[in-house]
Amino acid sequence: MKKYEIYKNIRKRAVIFGLPLPLFALMMCSIIASLLVIIFSFSFILVVGVMLFNVILFITLTRFTKAKALLTLKSLFPKHISNQQNSGLDYENH
Repeated sequence: MKKYEIYKNIRKRAVIFGLPLPLFALMMCSIIASLLVIIFSFSFILVVGVMLFNVILFITLTRFTKAKALLTLKSLFPKHISNQQNSGLDYENH
């Protein structure tokens, strides 16, 4: 009997085929565009080229998601939020 593992970390990051949702959407747009090219093309070389492009794009996006240093940005919000005007002087380090 097969045993399935419960995925409990759904709030961390949703992943489809190893890609986060925005990159998965980019991959699906590329696949749909390539299907249109395949339907309306009459060249075998173009069909093979489009398939090769999709494979290379998928490999690139999966490696991009595994390299977490590329995805991390600096903090978006300041540590302290205040209405006071900043004078540029720092008195705490003296």
